[in-house]
Amino acid sequence: MNNILFFLTPKALCAFLYEDSTIRQAIEKMEAAGYSSIPILSKQGEYRGTLTEGDLLWGLKNLCYMDMRQAEAHRIMEISRRKDNIPVRVTTSMHELIERATHQNFVPVVDDKDAFIGIVTRKSIIQYCEQRLFPED
Repeated sequence: MNNILFFLTPKALCAFLYEDSTIRQAIEKMEAAGYSSIPILSKQGEYRGTLTEGDLLWGLKNLCYMDMRQAEAHRIMEISRRKDNIPVRVTTSMHELIERATHQNFVPVVDDKDAFIGIVTRKSIIQYCEQRLFPED
């Protein structure tokens, strides 16, 4: 298997935030999706970074002083993020994809214009490997 598109969850099926989303919108989206981290996109669809639950927690503490009404006044890009999930291009090798997935719970995938086209989850890679290692189970 040399094509990472086999593992891709397309953008249409991904939960994501736009960079002008408020902190409150981010909390609500992450809660509804049940994710601990979520991609951030520009309005043009470019990947801008990854927002985690921890980033939100510290953003609330530092920007809103735990007042949820103030969470509507702040944009998510005001939050300092500990680390962003590094994206790959569709032409990335499986070796590099697996290397990224060992350090990230999902790997954002972008096209040649840096437009976000979806994610590859660590889970999808592990499931593929499991099917190949244990085909009878």
